[in-house]
Amino acid sequence: MRKQKLAGWAWLIDVAGAALFAWGIAAAISVLAGGGALPMAAPLAMVMGGLIRAASVMLVHRLAIAGAQRTAAGVRQAMVARLLSAPLPVAPLIGQAAVLAIDHPQTIEHYEARFVPARLAASAAPMLVLVIIAFASLVAAGILFATLIPFALGMILTGSLARGASERQLAALGQLSGLFVDRVRTLPIIRHFGAEERIARQVEAATRDVADRTIIVLRAAFLSSATMEFFAALSVALVAVYCGFSLLGLLPFPAPEALTLREAFFALAMAPEFYLPMRRLAAAYHEKQLGEAAMAELRPVLDTATPPPPQARYAGVATQGLTIDWPGRRIGPVNLSIGATGMIAITGPTGSGKTSMLAALAGQIAPSSGSVTAIASGDIAWAAQRPLILPGSLRDTLALARPGVDDAAIIAVAARVGLMPLITGRAEGLDLALDHRGSGLSGGERRRIGLARALLSGRPLLLCDEPTADLDAESAEAIIALLHDIARHQAVIVATHDGRLIDRADAAVQL
Repeated sequence: MRKQKLAGWAWLIDVAGAALFAWGIAAAISVLAGGGALPMAAPLAMVMGGLIRAASVMLVHRLAIAGAQRTAAGVRQAMVARLLSAPLPVAPLIGQAAVLAIDHPQTIEHYEARFVPARLAASAAPMLVLVIIAFASLVAAGILFATLIPFALGMILTGSLARGASERQLAALGQLSGLFVDRVRTLPIIRHFGAEERIARQVEAATRDVADRTIIVLRAAFLSSATMEFFAALSVALVAVYCGFSLLGLLPFPAPEALTLREAFFALAMAPEFYLPMRRLAAAYHEKQLGEAAMAELRPVLDTATPPPPQARYAGVATQGLTIDWPGRRIGPVNLSIGATGMIAITGPTGSGKTSMLAALAGQIAPSSGSVTAIASGDIAWAAQRPLILPGSLRDTLALARPGVDDAAIIAVAARVGLMPLITGRAEGLDLALDHRGSGLSGGERRRIGLARALLSGRPLLLCDEPTADLDAESAEAIIALLHDIARHQAVIVATHDGRLIDRADAAVQL
């Protein structure tokens, strides 16, 4: 923010350049009108004034952009950290998370780069212009000041209207992004159940809502711009009328001051500079609306407290009355306790909330009530139903949990989870090319990859989500035996409705 403030004050240099330029023009016209020779000081002042104005613009942009990029980078880094590790009241859709982590920080960068310097300049530069004009004409300065009062009232009214409209538009954009990405990811399921028309209507309604709200924002922006231009034109026109009538002696009242041509022309040339800082502010006002709306969207996530790291090495996890509230339903309460070893099965019918409870144990979802032992994220290994597959080789995907691991360790873990038929059955071996969807892999192979990566991480708490799904009976028995063996050396919590795995667990929690 420091550089943005410096950029705002740098606009005052622009006022000095404008005054020097106006003085040169006024001096040249007054001398030439009197029939004298053009003094060298006049064109020199105009050239210097123009150079000063150009330099001030370059300085403002350099300072403002550098400061805004630093601010946006800090917000983006904080958002990514919160989205990845902090327990959130409601887990956002992937599209919404992308908007929060990418689009909103970019919006804040534009706000910091354009609006913040313009706001600082608008608070000081007009007063400086008034002081400079007052040396030439007190009445002209008074005219400009008088138009400022109704202008300020008009901008307050239009600004209040625009702010609310921008907040609603930004919220609608985030919802549309989340809806679109989520529906594209589940397109095969949508087509399978023949829900294309219903989903199309949802997207159409969300798109229409965004379009309507965008029109409202543009309407408020045009109203704000019209207010600005009206008072800017009015102030310059009044100063021009006063100066012209004063020079011609046509004022309908006694002249309050004796104006010369040089003073009158200088005041008239500087009059547009009075509203110029506020014109810049109005031009950046849309960034203000979007930037403040973006901050309002990010604040609930940024204010989410990251759980403090445990003071000691992982020794177990326990919950007391842990519940999660979703719209229309409640998951829990759950009471469980596991030490450094052993296996607990969280069971229940499909849709009962087993995955959500694992996420709460991992600190990814904030529970509605109850407590859970604080666990460092570095102590948790997660074998998901749909594990992340990296575009690249099978080696890259497996080594994600332990960068730099050698092939021998990867092969050893792959053998434990039953991945060797995949590796030896393909000529590429660990160099087998994969896309982000794991095309060519069966559901069971994907789950084995997730489990292998979790084991390769070497973390003391293993969370497994339906580890035996998509496996034939023999393969499932092998995975159950593996998990039972792993539980002798580390803690394992599985979400499953497989009766064979539940029977091998040390304890079961029914949802």
